[in-house]
Amino acid sequence: MSTAPTTEPAITKPKLGAVLLIDDEKPLIELFAEALSPHFECVLATSTREAGYILHKKAFKVVVCDHLMPGGNGLSFLVDAREEYPEMQRVLVTGYMKPEMLLRSVNEAALYRYLLKPVSLPELVKTVLEAAKLHDQTAASRSA
Repeated sequence: MSTAPTTEPAITKPKLGAVLLIDDEKPLIELFAEALSPHFECVLATSTREAGYILHKKAFKVVVCDHLMPGGNGLSFLVDAREEYPEMQRVLVTGYMKPEMLLRSVNEAALYRYLLKPVSLPELVKTVLEAAKLHDQTAASRSA
């Protein structure tokens, strides 16, 4: 009597929500998405214009946006996003920023955090997980 090996169905954890990743360097946001995809549904945009269109179609807990891109400034995009989607947490990624510009960006866009390039993937995942948790707490307190 032969017995076929039994395999347990794979149990997948439900996603913790959606994250919008914006950078003109597509390989970089694909790498970010690969790191974040076990936890989140990741949507990618290669310009702030494309990201603006996507934001009108879908709700996101967190947006991770590059600062300097051709055709759009990530900081300006995040300032606008703050006004339209105040609960969505905002993370700015930058290669370099002067301290006064950094202070302005944190204040104007109400950034959850900024990350300097090159971004450590474990740091990115930790930051986005924490930002999503804050989003959920903020949303719960507003609906209570």
